[in-house]
Amino acid sequence: MSDFFNTATYVALRAKETPSQVAVIMPEKHNGIGKRTYSHMTFSQLDTMCDSYAAQFMAQGIRPGMRVLSMVRQGLELVGITFALFKIGAIPVLIDPGMGIKSFTNCVAHCEPDAMVGIPVAHLVRVVFRGKFKSIKKNFITEPKWWSSAKAIHADFAPIEEELCPILETKGGDLAAILFTSGSTGPPKGVHYTHNIFRGQTEAIQSMYNIKAGEIAVPGFPLFAIFSVAMGMTCAIPDMDPKAPAKVDPKNIVEIIRDFGADMAFGSPTIFSKVVDYCLAEEITLPSLSRILTFGAAIHPTLMQKYEIVMPNGVVHTPYGATESLPVASIDSKKVLSETAAASESGAGICVGKPVHTTEVKIIEISDDAIASMSDTKIMGVGEIGEICASGPTVTPAYDKHPEHNRMSKIKDTNQKSGFWHRMGDVGYLDEEGQLWFCGRKGHRVIGSQETFFTVPAEAIFNAHDNVKRSALIGLGQVGSQRPAIVIEPKEGCDLDRLKSDLLEMAKKNAKTSEIEEVFFHDDFPVDKRHNAKIHREELAAYFSK
Repeated sequence: MSDFFNTATYVALRAKETPSQVAVIMPEKHNGIGKRTYSHMTFSQLDTMCDSYAAQFMAQGIRPGMRVLSMVRQGLELVGITFALFKIGAIPVLIDPGMGIKSFTNCVAHCEPDAMVGIPVAHLVRVVFRGKFKSIKKNFITEPKWWSSAKAIHADFAPIEEELCPILETKGGDLAAILFTSGSTGPPKGVHYTHNIFRGQTEAIQSMYNIKAGEIAVPGFPLFAIFSVAMGMTCAIPDMDPKAPAKVDPKNIVEIIRDFGADMAFGSPTIFSKVVDYCLAEEITLPSLSRILTFGAAIHPTLMQKYEIVMPNGVVHTPYGATESLPVASIDSKKVLSETAAASESGAGICVGKPVHTTEVKIIEISDDAIASMSDTKIMGVGEIGEICASGPTVTPAYDKHPEHNRMSKIKDTNQKSGFWHRMGDVGYLDEEGQLWFCGRKGHRVIGSQETFFTVPAEAIFNAHDNVKRSALIGLGQVGSQRPAIVIEPKEGCDLDRLKSDLLEMAKKNAKTSEIEEVFFHDDFPVDKRHNAKIHREELAAYFSK
């Protein structure tokens, strides 16, 4: 890679090569005959829009290295403003509002942005929680309001004879953005994304899935719109609230896929579970889709089987990774259904595929302590469960203003080009073919006096019962002498006494669950807000420990 790179180059390049190609499509209202209407923007218009925003930011004193909190809607504004900030070397700060107002404002206070750009309601939040926003000295609003003193900025699509604001020549290793984790598996933390990280991820995703410029993508999460545009795709934004994927109306997702013949869709398993059930109920197929990428949690083989009916010309891919490192590995539905599903159902863990060509994976001995150097730990052998570590050009270098988390999550290694490994916080193993198997979060393991139990292998045994919707392994008592127990979210109408008896009998027959002698029932598992898929086992353990 060249020493110099700016992520905004992607938009300028597309505007030069395919100026009239549509870059972003936004849904509007339905017309009088019930047909959805749309607004759109070409790559040429997007480039002009970014230039206009960038010039306005510069005129108001935004300079390279300044942190700019972005609180704008997904779609045209998010894409245009984000690339405009890249262009001038400012650092967009992107925090998922779906994490809740308390966590969100705490993230703002911790990150200490210099400026903020947002929709009107975002500025109301800033005023109400002014103590959390006290670092912000410059404010920009996308829709002028008489009650706000924030500087109004606007999108300008009018052609211009010369570029108002040239792309700043940044180094690839310069900080490009701060993206916050969702907090679904720990406190939300800002992750440093360099320009090279964006470039590495864009190139890795495009290569892995054979994505071609000009294809149409439907992103179910705002950040994917940025990557779609960078890959030269037309980004068709669905009508949904990205903060609440569990409440998505599947008709809206299906509508935009069919209206534009989308080639690809991104999102959480929760979204695509609702979409496939809707399609099956309405006898709808989606022949244009060649691939769906699901993020946030593994999906059950049953869901993959449904998509073989609904998506006759495509496959479902489940990339494995995290905000700190994406992608690490990937597997598709054809391989899962033909090769790995049976092993997963018997407690082998979930196969997430081989590591991507740009990423190296090692499995190390599980530890809850910091590890200063890779030479200070043990590398596990084939089939041995340990911590998953990743290194490569798509692995982010640091958390923002979190030296303790950096100490706990990064391992120095002078033999690696990047100089470090990232501890994923997950446990798993590599098989003889070099495939990675995921066995759960490290923090969710149950440490007994004689044995350690891992969530994914144990839960698979119980999930095989027809009356189990899902299950969660929890530990009761003190770490080191915990009693493993299982919490069941049962399907409606089943006999709980009979179900409990069946599950205890099943547990005895498998070494991974033979010590589980306590079964609890819970009607609605607590899950993460972003993907609505990751179970909050800590909450369940606290509840049933009372």
